[in-house]
Amino acid sequence: MVVEAELHIRRLKVEEALPLIDPYLNAAFMADLHVVRIVHGKGTGTLRKVVHEVLSKHPLVKSFRLGDYNEGSFGVTIVELSNH
Repeated sequence: MVVEAELHIRRLKVEEALPLIDPYLNAAFMADLHVVRIVHGKGTGTLRKVVHEVLSKHPLVKSFRLGDYNEGSFGVTIVELSNH
């Protein structure tokens, strides 16, 4: 199974996006990806806030940050996964 380095959840409702995050992070970890991007869009910031809450508690997440200007700025979160 090929795991992409990006998860696109833009334009999804929170209740649609939440169940996608944990399985994606697990698959990315198992695929030996060290850095992934979660594209949540800019919008109202609600989805970004929920994504950050999930990431802050996830055991496979070493760190995360908003994208820089050339990475999608605050519409993207860059996630560094923990080492194996």
